[in-house]
Amino acid sequence: MAIVIGLVIHTSHRTVFEEAARTLSGVRLEWVLYEHEDEIRPRVQELVGREKLNGLLLGQVPFAKSRDLLPADLSVTVTKSAGLDLSIAFFRAQARRWPATPVSIDTFDPETVDEVTQALELDRGQVACLPYNPEQSVEEIVDFHRRFQERTGAAYAISLRTAVTARLAGSVPVLNALPGVATIRANLHELALRIQSRQASASRFAAGVFLPVTQDAQADLDRARIGLMNLLVNTPEFSEAWIENRDRRGVVVFAHKALFEHVTHNWVSLPILDQAQEMLGIRLAAGFGVGGSARTCVQLAEWAASRAEQESTPSAYLVEDSGVIIGPMNGPVSDPESPLAFTYRDHGGDLEGLARRAGLSAATLSRLAALERSLEGRLISPSDLAASLGITDPSGRRLIRKLSESGLVTEEGSEQMHRKGRPTRLYRLGIGSALTGETSPS
Repeated sequence: MAIVIGLVIHTSHRTVFEEAARTLSGVRLEWVLYEHEDEIRPRVQELVGREKLNGLLLGQVPFAKSRDLLPADLSVTVTKSAGLDLSIAFFRAQARRWPATPVSIDTFDPETVDEVTQALELDRGQVACLPYNPEQSVEEIVDFHRRFQERTGAAYAISLRTAVTARLAGSVPVLNALPGVATIRANLHELALRIQSRQASASRFAAGVFLPVTQDAQADLDRARIGLMNLLVNTPEFSEAWIENRDRRGVVVFAHKALFEHVTHNWVSLPILDQAQEMLGIRLAAGFGVGGSARTCVQLAEWAASRAEQESTPSAYLVEDSGVIIGPMNGPVSDPESPLAFTYRDHGGDLEGLARRAGLSAATLSRLAALERSLEGRLISPSDLAASLGITDPSGRRLIRKLSESGLVTEEGSEQMHRKGRPTRLYRLGIGSALTGETSPS
């Protein structure tokens, strides 16, 4: 089955993207083309409503305008022009016999500008850089370029914004530094490989172990297991699973990892725990295991189920062969008393040390690390962070401030959710990079 990737691009860029995608195979592209930026949001909304996308490739502006429309499980790559694209813009200026500096540049990260000017031995003091900010209007960017030209007499400007280029036409010469074929091809291939890896992960076999738990030694556990097995067999979500009664080892279920992700709402809750309590009158402990073999899956699932048995309420845990543990999962998603906890086996000394320096518990920091991995580079608002961790919005904002003080999160723009409301700030988690720094040699 072909991978379906959506592309959100300006109409004038289609030829470059088609050339970049020429080497892709097994991928079907769905194009969203726009002439003006106000067309982006409705067209992205139409695409995600019409197509079951595996991935989406779009620029910074389209991402900022449509971020809240994108499904949470969609693999997304935001294209950014690389140093190579900026270097090519400087060479094009040289070909036109324009002096390389002074010049004003918009949208590029200052780090990229520093790297390129140093490599080309240009005077960085003669280069003005206006980094991308979703709150900036086209008018503000145009004004930045015009004021710089009036002040310095710059022969040209470098821009990544099509609308800016159009506004400056006739007054300031503009060279675009849009992503070239090589940059786009790298982005597309990386996205396709990430989707394939995600699909392969979802196709891995996993095991679930369901154990009736009782304090009554006289209880008929055999009858409870039979009732539990009938409940699982008659649950539609388990229709594609292999279900087997293994007596004292409980009821064992084999299925693809994706099936278990579905029935647990991505490892958040397990409704069948409440169903077993209500219909069979038994407290259920469940464990899920994901490993490299069926035997490993069952062993991990049994380990997870034994941990779930220690809880005072029906619950479930997941244990992966990588050492990641997720739990406890309880019944309803809305249960406020049992927020999802992510952790690593024994946490690890590096995580413990980083948690101490940040003034957080290791469990909280590891939950944040797992959340960061699930975001796959996407930004998050304080309210979304709170919802993911099962805490209140004020607690989420306080946690953001604490992370910011420790350098574990950076603010990277905002989004306007409602026309009359205040913009919502967006943040990028940096737990993974901080841990990498903890483990790297000094």
